[in-house]
Amino acid sequence: MSSEVIAEILAGIRSWVEIESQTGDRDGVNRMIDAVEQSYLALGARTERIAGRDGLGDHLRARLPWGGDGPGILLLSHVDTVHPKGTLERQPFRVEGDSAFGPGIYDMKGGTYIAFHALRELVHAGRATPLPVTHLITADEEIGSPTSRDLILAEGSTARYVLVTEPARESGKVVTARKGVARFTLKTVGRASHAGARHQDGRSAIREMAHLILALEGLTDYQRGITANVGLVEGGTGVNVVPAECRARVDFRLPSLAAVDELLAWMGALTPCDPDVRLEVEGGLDRPPFEKNAMTAALLEHARALAAEIGFVLEDTASGGGSDGNFLADSVPVLDGLGVDGQGAHTDHEQVYISSLLPRATLLRRLLETLT
Repeated sequence: MSSEVIAEILAGIRSWVEIESQTGDRDGVNRMIDAVEQSYLALGARTERIAGRDGLGDHLRARLPWGGDGPGILLLSHVDTVHPKGTLERQPFRVEGDSAFGPGIYDMKGGTYIAFHALRELVHAGRATPLPVTHLITADEEIGSPTSRDLILAEGSTARYVLVTEPARESGKVVTARKGVARFTLKTVGRASHAGARHQDGRSAIREMAHLILALEGLTDYQRGITANVGLVEGGTGVNVVPAECRARVDFRLPSLAAVDELLAWMGALTPCDPDVRLEVEGGLDRPPFEKNAMTAALLEHARALAAEIGFVLEDTASGGGSDGNFLADSVPVLDGLGVDGQGAHTDHEQVYISSLLPRATLLRRLLETLT
């Protein structure tokens, strides 16, 4: 019987993986949202489509047919991936041993599907959960959730528990802390001049940016868990021209709100080395840190007891990457990394471990059945 259930789960995941849905491919994302919505409508769920904007796809809210509209359990998932359209042609779904491969299968169509499967099991068994359940499926998590953030915050404000189906970490660990993400764009504006005849008249925006890059990268502190990465730099108009403009984009990962406050104060006080060069800074906190607290620790212990009943040991870890759970972790118990186990997120060898599908789906179902 369990082999039949596993085969059904894998077939469902495959059907979603074979709908390509890179974040910027609005049509592809909306085809994926169509598939999820039709699956939920077949269960008798109430669905609401939230129209996308800024060229991005739609979001979907599905409420199960029990429990009313009071505070309950919020399942958070996303269906957008980082893989551009056409990836499936060179990276088709395939099974090798205990691994199933495909673009977005691990991050996070597998997790989104097992959440649906857990709810379908409850509906088919005629078992209502003690709390109402809402499954929010978003379309833009991979680029920082710019159009879904307000929706996530609104749903989270009335939730008693939040379960995030991002992929599990090493050996099936759930996530109880994540770093916050801050992103800035810096622009230096100098003065152009001929690089040979009038070099002394120029004020190099690139040279100024080089000083700033060293200062920014110098904020990395591995002991404190702080990293700074200047990932994109562009500037100048020609090798024989002193460059008048330069831009750089920097990504910070921050483990605590205290570290966020320090960074924002540092960035606010940043000034150019050359007084003849102007510095412009845009950006700020993209996702707040998800710090493990007593609420999340208690939810973890509940999940551990359920996992032990199912037959596996559940451990937790912290992650350097952010998720939509970051937005809610300071106000409601959040357990993240409840999706499938596997490896290779965002790569051509992205895969899920087939043996993890049923235990992870069962854990989600048991959480829905027992949280009160």
